[in-house]
Amino acid sequence: MTTAAPDAPATAPATEPMTFPVIPVMPTEHPLEAPRLAPLEVVPGRALYKQILPGIVQAPLDLLLAAGRKSSLWPMTFGLACCAIEMIATYMSHYDLDRFGIVPWPSPRQSDVMIVAGTVTKKMAPAVKLLYDQMPNPKWVISMGACATNGGPYTRYDRVLQGVDKIIPVDVYVPGCPPRPEALLDSLLALQELVMEERGSTGR
Repeated sequence: MTTAAPDAPATAPATEPMTFPVIPVMPTEHPLEAPRLAPLEVVPGRALYKQILPGIVQAPLDLLLAAGRKSSLWPMTFGLACCAIEMIATYMSHYDLDRFGIVPWPSPRQSDVMIVAGTVTKKMAPAVKLLYDQMPNPKWVISMGACATNGGPYTRYDRVLQGVDKIIPVDVYVPGCPPRPEALLDSLLALQELVMEERGSTGR
């Protein structure tokens, strides 16, 4: 009688793969639900105006109006002090504001941007406010330089207005004394972005 060695490993019994019962599919089990579960073919539709007039681009009206306004800013040509020299230099051929659609205009009746360039004295403040009131809506104001923003080096004098925003609303402030033409150019580009952001407003 032979016996296996006590340290010999026992052989594991062979295991068969587990099988699951197959459930037969009955096509006639729910005949009313079969059409609902069938995949649908998605056909992209076309708007009626694209069928009648192909090539039409649809855009909101306020977006088109704002794009026209920001691409045709007409600043009023007047200066109050030494910052006006930098403003004049910005209009020269070296910087060429015309490429942005920014054209200077001599009358407030057709201008939509006021660039307050220089010191605003209390004697000049009523005239600045009158010019602002004569501008049609919508209109925007750029405070150019430290003097127009808060009086600058003349802030101690009582005859100097402590910022043009005391009499008219200001949209963009340009720092510097005086600011370079690049700074004014950057403020006009910022104003164009502001016009696009405020396109939902009816005017100011």
